[in-house]
Amino acid sequence: MMAYQASRKAKSQMRSCMFCLHHHILMSMQRWQGKTAVISGASAGIGAAICVVLADAGMRVVGLARRPQLVDQLQSQVRGNGSIHSRRCDVSNSDDVAATFKWIDEQFGNIHALVNNAGIFPKGHITEIGDNILSEETLMSVVDINLKGPVMCARHAVASMKRASFDGHIININSIAGHYVPFADMFNVYPGTKHAITAFTETLANELAYFNSKIKITSLSPGLVDTDMAPRVDGELSFAALSPQDVAEAVLYVLSTPPHVNIKELTITPVSEKRL
Repeated sequence: MMAYQASRKAKSQMRSCMFCLHHHILMSMQRWQGKTAVISGASAGIGAAICVVLADAGMRVVGLARRPQLVDQLQSQVRGNGSIHSRRCDVSNSDDVAATFKWIDEQFGNIHALVNNAGIFPKGHITEIGDNILSEETLMSVVDINLKGPVMCARHAVASMKRASFDGHIININSIAGHYVPFADMFNVYPGTKHAITAFTETLANELAYFNSKIKITSLSPGLVDTDMAPRVDGELSFAALSPQDVAEAVLYVLSTPPHVNIKELTITPVSEKRL
């Protein structure tokens, strides 16, 4: 009985600590109240969770997606004083990205934060040595969405921040596959695009620092996340996984840091995750 009571007390204290931490982070988000955050890949999974969390924190969120109607539905989940707006955008199309960021500037003023979240991970092989060969079109779409998209979005976001003389923040949703290549089947060019995001994040950080810009840039690298891309057997997750909410809360934490603090890389994984 005493052990049970001690366990309940410990759980209660843990919930209290988590509430205090979340409250502290929200208080640290004051400078972002009413500011515009652009989230790519916003219609589902991690992107959708990020939209809701940032709107709850008081930001004006513009969710980019090929299915903008799904982004519009997220507004009903917002409990804070922020808002969610949608825009159809294919981040692999440079003209579409340029038109989208021009529209955002015209509609909402300037962009203050960007979360490059859009990404795809088709399972298949690069060569004929495997039995599930991906087409050239599919392979190049992974490169275009996972790498070209973040690069082009960052270019337009930095330009908008510079025009507003605002020290904004760019967060690239990376992956643990951007730091090592898992020994697993059918990863094809996905780890290559994520390694490129790791290098791109550092290169852009150096470029901004060279010109004395105080715009922050962060690589956020989750382990396995419970999304449509996660491996499943008979509909069940094959491994322990983070939730999209876990990643969204990490984005909130990164944004909440003081202006003089920049988290260059943040890696989060399930406690029991094993390196493949």
